[in-house]
Amino acid sequence: MSYHNLKVAALAGALASALALPGAALAQVSIALDSPPDLQGSGSYVWAHAFATHLNENGIEAQEFQRGALGGDDEVFDQVSQGLLELGMAPLPIVASIDTLIFGLRLPYFFADMAEVDMALLDGGMLERMNAALTPSGVRVLDVTVVGAATGIFNTRRPINRMADMAGLRMRALDESQIALFQAWGAAGTIVNWAEVPNALQTGVADGYLNPAFVPLLFGHTEFIRHFTDAAIAPSLRIVIASEDWYQDLGEADRATVDAAVEVARAANRDWLPTQEGVLDQLREANVAVVELDDDARAEFFEASMATYDQIVTPEQLALWTAAVGR
Repeated sequence: MSYHNLKVAALAGALASALALPGAALAQVSIALDSPPDLQGSGSYVWAHAFATHLNENGIEAQEFQRGALGGDDEVFDQVSQGLLELGMAPLPIVASIDTLIFGLRLPYFFADMAEVDMALLDGGMLERMNAALTPSGVRVLDVTVVGAATGIFNTRRPINRMADMAGLRMRALDESQIALFQAWGAAGTIVNWAEVPNALQTGVADGYLNPAFVPLLFGHTEFIRHFTDAAIAPSLRIVIASEDWYQDLGEADRATVDAAVEVARAANRDWLPTQEGVLDQLREANVAVVELDDDARAEFFEASMATYDQIVTPEQLALWTAAVGR
């Protein structure tokens, strides 16, 4: 067994032993990070750090674990769902094997801004609806985090000024629905694990990806990413998953503290977003050429993207998201 796997196994054993003791659910709240611990560049880390700080200041010990220290996204999900890990910062698709309602958050050009996302999740009840399907499997979406301005198009080959410029590009995709989106734009897609993206971009396996503007800066991709189009496709979101067993075992006072920590972390995360307005200038300083789409070009992408909605969510799910934003 590798050192990494021994380390994960030891942690899992320790957590399992702790959870078996009366009142031990709060011996320590462990949080698996999904990004570098950068309070300026990572909205995900802003949420995690604010959450941990609030718990530590209110009598509940919380500890952050570096990205990858407890395994990849799948391993973190498994540990959370089994009650071996309290919290993990995670990508949206990680819970889609249980229920695909969450994919409404990925609909291109559906949400006007982050305020509309929060309206749907909180006032419109979509966070509660998602958890109704997820919690029987041992996992809860504790919150949704914004990790940057709306996603744009990065690539290694050329500027994208109009949708026609996508022809001939092969884009890294998260899944089949994103491949369908690229095809609707006239490009191709290939599914690549995030850890393999740098190599894929440098070897030509993929020519680019969709992400918020900060990503190549945070992950060191500006050595080979040369172009960014600020297409504002969809909100840049990730989720916070929590062990349902852990959450339900909390006493009334401790649950109130955890719920308050979520509110504090959400506020810190949303307040962080406006600080990212200078990211486009940082890309330019890193020799990444930036294209800001005109209204006609944006309309082309919007019209083509709408044809993929039925490949992202079901008609019933789309109706729920539409009602949740008051349309």
